[in-house]
Formats: sequence, structure tokens, C-alpha cells
Amino acid sequence: MDSLLTYISIAAMMVIIPGADTMLLVKNTLSYGTKAGGFTVLGMATGLTFWTLIAVLGLAVVIAQSVVLFSTIKYLGAAYLIFLGIKSFFAKSFFSLEEMQQQTNKPTTESSNQHNKESFKQALVSNILNPKTVLVYITVMPQFINLSGNVNQQLIVLALILTLLAITWFLFLIYLMDFAKKWLNNSRFQKVFQKSTGLVLVGFGIKTAS
Repeated sequence: MDSLLTYISIAAMMVIIPGADTMLLVKNTLSYGTKAGGFTVLGMATGLTFWTLIAVLGLAVVIAQSVVLFSTIKYLGAAYLIFLGIKSFFAKSFFSLEEMQQQTNKPTTESSNQHNKESFKQALVSNILNPKTVLVYITVMPQFINLSGNVNQQLIVLALILTLLAITWFLFLIYLMDFAKKWLNNSRFQKVFQKSTGLVLVGFGIKTAS
């Protein structure tokens, strides 16, 4: 039990510390509304599930031990973050939060569906191409696995805990942004935030590649 609580504490800290996922979530939520933020979280959770399946199949260790495969994932992930950052920095239009909320409240408009799909795809690709996720599965999780028991079962439980913590934290962030939207509904703030987010994502991309 103590070991599990220690893992939960470590996993919670890894989730809460701001990273590329956080910036992507904030960007999509403020740009397209809370529903797009929810699809971003869904994309992140799907990405974590993907790596859980990879780890269970034993491929995570293979990828980590292969310089070519690991470097490919690393640089593709870095390039994708830099691409998203540049795209955000040079975006020409930025809707007001009130207009965004109205768009996301429409049942099935083409624009809102497109934003939701794009938010999901960005989060999914970002997580799949994140080499740090691989390292979590092969460095952190094994420390809390009892080799005398069912390793795959324990791995799934630990991965599920990490995924649930991430979902809970990011949904809480969406709630906070929705609560604060009346203070954030300022075109000057949005423009500065949009460009700042772009620079931060580029920074995370460069850091990932280093």
C-alpha cells in the first residue's frame, strides 16, 4: 500500500507539472471552447492507452533500447510540437471567448466538429510521439512492479492510475478556464496568450529534441 501511495504521489506530480500537454489543452480550450478542451483530454488519454498496450506487448523496452526507433520518436515529437507552436504564433484570427462558447454549444456545426477533431488529433499525436512517455513506462513504473506477481496486470493498473490522474487534472483545468473566461475575454490578452503559447510549444519542441 505504501508503495502504491508513493507511485500515486509521483504520478500526480508528473501530471501537474506544466508541460506540452498543459499548453496544448489551454490553447485549444481558450481558442475553441470547453468541448474542444474535452476532446484534447480524450486525445491525451488515448495516447496513454496506446503506450500502455505497447508496454504490455513488451515493445516499450525494445523502443527504448533501439537508438534509431527512440530517436525517430523523439525528433518527430519535437518537430510536431514546433509545428503546433509556429501555427499558433502566426494564426491570423482569434475569436472572442463568448463566440467560441456559442460555437461549442451548437449541436453539430461543421466548424465546431472540425475544431474538436483537430484538438483530439493534436493531443493524440503529441502523446504518441512523446519520448518521455516511453521513459515513464520503462523507468518509473517498473520500480513499483512486483516481479513475483502478474507483471502485465500490475502495469495496466499503474498505467490506469496515471491516465485517471491526468484526466482528472486536465478536466479541472478546463473547469478553471471556463470559470475565469469573463476575465480572459479580452482581445489583447488573447493575442498575447496565443503568441506566448506558440513560443512555449516551440520551446518544448526544442527541449524534447535536445
